[in-house]
Amino acid sequence: MLNTAVRSSSSSAFQTVAAAFGAMLLGAFILFGVGFAQPQTIHDAAHDGRHSFAFPCH
Repeated sequence: MLNTAVRSSSSSAFQTVAAAFGAMLLGAFILFGVGFAQPQTIHDAAHDGRHSFAFPCH
């Protein structure tokens, strides 16, 4: 019974870390990948979004 509890806790911790890492990657892509995009429309949308959250971008 103890072995099952340890596995469940370990699996839950792994899922939490994996979700946090995925969220960080998505956030970095949105902030930098889209922010430095060449199409002007995508860049302007990201630029306005950064300003709406009071994130200094220039």
